[in-house]
Amino acid sequence: MTQPSLDQLILKVDSKYTLVVAAAKRGRELMDGRPNLVESKSTKPVSIALEEIHAGRIGFERTKIGVK
Repeated sequence: MTQPSLDQLILKVDSKYTLVVAAAKRGRELMDGRPNLVESKSTKPVSIALEEIHAGRIGFERTKIGVK
């Protein structure tokens, strides 16, 4: 899977804004050297992060100060 659709991804989170924040944070972790949680053909960190969210490997927690 190279790109999960937005319709599929939005079912995994509570809003598209949460999706953006979660993917960006995970993308930065991947750039810092954290291992991939899914097999991916992509080399782009944000694409891999979106695939991880779609696979259910990445979650989020809503806090008063933002998404954690």
